[in-house]
Amino acid sequence: MPLPITTIGFDADDTLWQNEQFFRSSEKHFSSLLAPHTDIADLTERLLEVEKRNLDSYGFGIKGFTLSLIETAVEVTNGKVPATVIAEILDAGREMLRHPVETLPHVTETLEQLTDHYKLVLVTKGDLFDQERKLAQSGLGEFFDAIEIVSTKDRNTYDRIFSRHGDGADRALMIGNSLKSDVVPAIEAGAWGIFVPHELTWVLEHVEAPVENPRFRQIEHLGQLAPLLAEIGSI
Repeated sequence: MPLPITTIGFDADDTLWQNEQFFRSSEKHFSSLLAPHTDIADLTERLLEVEKRNLDSYGFGIKGFTLSLIETAVEVTNGKVPATVIAEILDAGREMLRHPVETLPHVTETLEQLTDHYKLVLVTKGDLFDQERKLAQSGLGEFFDAIEIVSTKDRNTYDRIFSRHGDGADRALMIGNSLKSDVVPAIEAGAWGIFVPHELTWVLEHVEAPVENPRFRQIEHLGQLAPLLAEIGSI
């Protein structure tokens, strides 16, 4: 019989608050800025190629995204993109960094339910300053026993975090909107992986759901997490 769960890890972006919608909006604005200067039809695909190429250098987050927008603009215009367009791209990036945090439904009440019964750990990747800003603006920091802002989420990441802040991965649960970053590697580390889909998830975070794994579950929203914990506890 599995040992009871003592630690719960929460993803942040698009699990606790909105994030991807601001990137999509900026991509549309980017396309409109570039339209007078290039006739390339696959601009979104070209941008994605640049983002993939830059992940090892810039990591995840708005700053790296903004640099990738600029690099794409230079490439698709053969270096002829006007400085005014570069300036507008930079302004768009700064606007993303200033955007108010929009907490998703059921988040606050779920954390209130769980905070006295489990050790809660926020596990998020991205730019340190921006993630700290969003956490502060969200008002959710008081619910968490630990905050981990990491450069990547893999099996070793979860093994280290759940050993440091809990009783090991086998007594932990990780919940998030990304199968690739939040669910699959947590299960590989020995934890439960709970998938809570968001209507917008970055294409680079898409992988197949491990539906055959006994430690995988999917819920529609965070309001279903507490009942799921009760179910898991009875297995």
